[in-house]
Amino acid sequence: MSVDTATGGREAFLRELHDTYAQPLLRVARRVTGGDTQWAEDVVQETMLRAWRHVDTLRAGGYPNLLPWLATVARRIAINNRRRSFERPAATDEILLDGAPVADHAEQTVNRAVVALALARLPGSHRDVIVGLYLRDLPLADVARALRLPLGTVKSRAHYALRAMRATLHGAR
Repeated sequence: MSVDTATGGREAFLRELHDTYAQPLLRVARRVTGGDTQWAEDVVQETMLRAWRHVDTLRAGGYPNLLPWLATVARRIAINNRRRSFERPAATDEILLDGAPVADHAEQTVNRAVVALALARLPGSHRDVIVGLYLRDLPLADVARALRLPLGTVKSRAHYALRAMRATLHGAR
């Protein structure tokens, strides 16, 4: 950027920052927001606000190109927004829920019974691996440690157990 850091004011630096990087940053933000222009504009605005908060550091850094820093901030803002949207359930109007149909759990119950049957047909060593990985949602390394097995053995047992379960489940249909 061409503003002299010794004599240029914060406002001039921020104005030039916006003029230079707003459009390229909007393109980056559109990519990280899946093409949602309104969300991308919000991300750019939040990114510029963060640049304003760090203006002294950015001016003193003497960076020839601030786009990498801005793009990283924009990407992190979009990721955090996406995570937050999954954390909070959507607000619902209780009046709308009065007429909502109740879900039928019969298919889910049948599926659980079929999977339990397929799991019961596995050898105990394979069943322990599947239970650890999929029912307890443990990482491979934790399952290996809990079962006192090498990681490769756990991977192999998981592969063969899933293959056997798949064959059992396809046979049940």
